[in-house]
Amino acid sequence: MKWRGRRTSDNVVDVRRGGGAMRGGGARRAGGLGLIGVILVAVAGLFFGVDLTPLLGGGGMGLSPDAPPGRSSGPNVIDDAQEEFVAVVLADTEAVWTREFERRGATYRAPKLVLFTGAVSSACGRATAAVGPFYCPGDDQVYLDVDFFRTMERDLGARGEFARAYVIAHEVGHHVQNLIGVMEQSMAARQASGATGANEISVRTELQADCFAGVWARGAQEMFGVLERGDIESAMDAASRIGDDALQRRAQGYVVPDSFTHGTSEQRQNWFYRGFDTGDMEACDSFSGPI
Repeated sequence: MKWRGRRTSDNVVDVRRGGGAMRGGGARRAGGLGLIGVILVAVAGLFFGVDLTPLLGGGGMGLSPDAPPGRSSGPNVIDDAQEEFVAVVLADTEAVWTREFERRGATYRAPKLVLFTGAVSSACGRATAAVGPFYCPGDDQVYLDVDFFRTMERDLGARGEFARAYVIAHEVGHHVQNLIGVMEQSMAARQASGATGANEISVRTELQADCFAGVWARGAQEMFGVLERGDIESAMDAASRIGDDALQRRAQGYVVPDSFTHGTSEQRQNWFYRGFDTGDMEACDSFSGPI
């Protein structure tokens, strides 16, 4: 992926140094969880998650009150290559989605992306790195512990910079859903459904976010020429490794389709590629017809 030396977003808030992690106060710790624990959390619907409230127990807290407020990265205060990479990808999502919203006569409001280490508080509650990257609709922010990228590569075998960009684009896809009202509707539908019905709605929500990530990839290539050989294959490989069936099979040796919350490997690949192939938000209607 061609990202070095390119424009960075001002919407990265880095709380990794001196206070991003929760201190005491009942914070949940990731230590000792291990790969199987991370995968089981994923199976519960919190890997690349959206609605963290059931796990995190309440919301509306914002960042930890005993932590510094963090800072926007800006183009002149990037501290390391990881932050620069995240800020470039986020800038690309801003450009692509601004263009897509303008085409529809609307205005795109970009999310903040919070970099944290270990644990963090959001409007959706307290979260540790064990839940993976997530988007909180309560504060319109994406949360990312960049150590997750190492987990992707080391433990799940999802390699390549574009696989990491796909992670960010997927979470920003949830933000797009929030802006267009899909998030609110899907959450209401899940609350009104039984467990199996709620899981199906969750799957459809996640697959649309995958499709939106594909739309972003197409747009970023058109606008900036970001793709290099093997990048799309890297994203597709990552999608295959985080399918519910793949994660359940790895964690427990068998799959329980009724418990799926994010979609199978094949579904995640198909919906990402649908977005990339068409470059069209309208093609990402995962709520109508079979998936």
